[in-house]
Amino acid sequence: MIARLGKQVTDAFGNFLYATGFLFNLVKESALFLRRRQVGFRVLVMQLLFTAVEAMGIVALISLALGAVIVIQGISILPKFGQGKLIYTILLIVITRELGPLLTAFVIIARSGTAIATELGNMVISHEIEAYVSVGINPISYLAVPRFLGVTVSMVLLTIYFNFFGLFGSFVVTQFIKPVQLQDYFQNLLGAMSVADIASSLVKALVFGALISFTAIYQGFKVRVSSTEIPQVAIKAVGQGFVLCILADAVITLIYYV
Repeated sequence: MIARLGKQVTDAFGNFLYATGFLFNLVKESALFLRRRQVGFRVLVMQLLFTAVEAMGIVALISLALGAVIVIQGISILPKFGQGKLIYTILLIVITRELGPLLTAFVIIARSGTAIATELGNMVISHEIEAYVSVGINPISYLAVPRFLGVTVSMVLLTIYFNFFGLFGSFVVTQFIKPVQLQDYFQNLLGAMSVADIASSLVKALVFGALISFTAIYQGFKVRVSSTEIPQVAIKAVGQGFVLCILADAVITLIYYV
């Protein structure tokens, strides 16, 4: 039992070192992407299209629903305690600082995380990766970096998009419950907003995007022998993506409040 435990610890440490080296190589190649942008540029555009553009509908729906729920609950409860204007602060905390980046990350994990892991796993099984290497093309530069950058940029853009629709949706719902002038609404909202709210949202989006894309790419390249491994790595990419994003959210929030 001790020998088995020791082997598991050794394997886990070896996987951690390998993942760290893979991440370092991925970041290094990403820094060189603009210098040789013709390599994988089409892959980058297609990744942006799939991850950002095609997800705009579901992101808008979730953000509008979230904003509506917050407004309905806030208008029903807060005036009883004489804190009606606190609804603007709650909107910014819940949508912009917390749930906006996190829910957007969950959507991207479910769509793009599984897609990237599955696609790269199929390319490994079909020996396409070996074909790239045989003709002198670095698969990290051509396949991994465009997906890494595409998902990260899409995450930032979709988070901004989520925040806008969440705050706009709350205003629309307000008109049905307790009409407020557009000017007063946005004056109160901007009055409650701080630079830290925006910075926290963007930092979380950037970190989440990098974690999601790295996890999906890493798992996709881990496929070795059989096509039966592909569903397994896709599930791992989703599970690890959720866990890493939640942990990163907790750490960033802790840093913000400390």
